[in-house]
Amino acid sequence: MPTPSYPPKPSPGDRIAVVSPSSGLPGLFPRPYELGLARLREEFGLEPVEYPATRRMGATPQERADDLHAAFADPEVKAVVASIGGDDQITVLPLLDRELLRSCPKPFFGWSDNTNLLAFLYDCGVVGYHGGSVMCELGRPGAMHPMTAESLRAALFTSGPYELRPAERWNDVDRDWADPATFESEPRSRPGGGWSWINADRVVEGRSWGGNLEILSWLLMADRAIARDESAYDGGVLILETSEELPGATEVFRILRCMGERGLLRRFPALLTARAKSWSFERPNNPQQAARYAADQRAAVERALRAYAPDTMAVFDVDFGHTDPQLVIPYGGTVRVDGPARRITVTY
Repeated sequence: MPTPSYPPKPSPGDRIAVVSPSSGLPGLFPRPYELGLARLREEFGLEPVEYPATRRMGATPQERADDLHAAFADPEVKAVVASIGGDDQITVLPLLDRELLRSCPKPFFGWSDNTNLLAFLYDCGVVGYHGGSVMCELGRPGAMHPMTAESLRAALFTSGPYELRPAERWNDVDRDWADPATFESEPRSRPGGGWSWINADRVVEGRSWGGNLEILSWLLMADRAIARDESAYDGGVLILETSEELPGATEVFRILRCMGERGLLRRFPALLTARAKSWSFERPNNPQQAARYAADQRAAVERALRAYAPDTMAVFDVDFGHTDPQLVIPYGGTVRVDGPARRITVTY
């Protein structure tokens, strides 16, 4: 497997592809989508280019793969960003032209179900970017979160180190996209507690891999976008986050246990775990229930590490998953985790 390299960056004024490799939710919820497109134009100076399946629910895997091929092959398009996630992008992977994506590398931005494509690009030797969807981060009600906007801008336009920092306030309670009142004000937030560390007695610098834990479990089951020689992950930084489906602590432990039995966990000397999303429309946890859910999830991760990777340095509550704000993590790019200094620096 080739070592991932950074594709060229866009500049203000460039065209940027907006695709829906998972779900065509822009067709159902146009408000956050149109808001995200407007911010790409007005705040980032980019010109979004849509494709046939971008706003269409029920597009076939082949149609979504065709959009990706067109976006990567177009020399006028300088980056590709996902509209949102979903749950079946794994069906698109077998249809992708690996050589096309390798020979026309472009920065790809997405997260959640887009873990599929990020891992595929990693396997092609292309650095991607975990974060920055159109509907969620760019289409945030009221305004983009300043930390999200700063991180996304740096990842889009600059190359070099960028230091992450803990959010002073955060949110994971969603509001109804179908209700116009949702977009009249910014989401409420609550105080953040900073990061917490385990085995923080060393410095680890390596290439990142991972993403959404549930999607990783599917990729491992289907044996897709996983390196045949898993030693390719040695010395890397594992990034993990969980979704709005709120997997239970037992499920989280069992997935990590399987990764441990496979020998994956011990290959990564450092782990970044995202702040757990602890609320959903289906499970509207009150603050006490949400805190217990997050604590149980952390305990599950720690249990798996004790069993399979006891020396791994771990950082908890990093803002890069399904919570707000969201920091962009280069996928396959360099991440430096400095335990003694309690600092995390990524290279965009």
